[in-house]
Amino acid sequence: MSTKTNYKRLQENLEYLKLKQCLLHLDETIELATTQHISHIEWLLQLTDYEVDVKRENVIHHMVKVSNFPHLKTLKDFDFTFQPQINELQIKNLASLHFMDQAENIIFIGSSGVGKTNLATSLGIESAQSRRSTYFIKCHALIQNLRKTRDEGRLEVRLKHYTRYQLLIIDEIGYLPLQEGDANLLFQIIDRRYEQKSTIVTTNINFDEWTSILQDERVASAIVDRLLHHAHVISISGDSYSLRHHMQMME
Repeated sequence: MSTKTNYKRLQENLEYLKLKQCLLHLDETIELATTQHISHIEWLLQLTDYEVDVKRENVIHHMVKVSNFPHLKTLKDFDFTFQPQINELQIKNLASLHFMDQAENIIFIGSSGVGKTNLATSLGIESAQSRRSTYFIKCHALIQNLRKTRDEGRLEVRLKHYTRYQLLIIDEIGYLPLQEGDANLLFQIIDRRYEQKSTIVTTNINFDEWTSILQDERVASAIVDRLLHHAHVISISGDSYSLRHHMQMME
């Protein structure tokens, strides 16, 4: 069988196997093999690397897409000079995700607009890009979802859903009042993840005020204990990061 025929069959095989990158880079890798006299293994490795690299990028893109982030701003986009009290080195160390290996939590505390959600999201993006299952949700939306499934008799299924994520980000605990029984729903999420998976929480209230928000002193104490047991607590005060950004956009 001629070289030309073999080449055509190889193209058809790559197309049939849906190895688009291998097909796209076939000619250049053949030329590389010819001009640099590399081995068959090196040639195949070079060709398949193109395919693997793209597939990995697609997986990362998918992981980020399904994580429900409010935006896709990374730590590179965060202006640490505007909030100098934030320990930039600490945040970047957390971005290594070692805290997830230890099933530790992160709690961002501060008034509205100081950058809590931005930082939590940035760490979440790091997690998703490392192909770890990650999910972002507002506390109010989480509670509404749990209420609905409880009323429909599907609470256990939903609890397992939120428990399985390697990193769960619960944003804005305390911004909206909770109803009676909501604290128990939140506790079940925190308790199931306790010492098993990492959770990032953002809140605008100090821990001694959680009882008034959750309307159940015993449950509030249990939630706080589990969150704080293995946690990095980052308190942020100062001017509104969000407001500053909005004013810049208006200029």
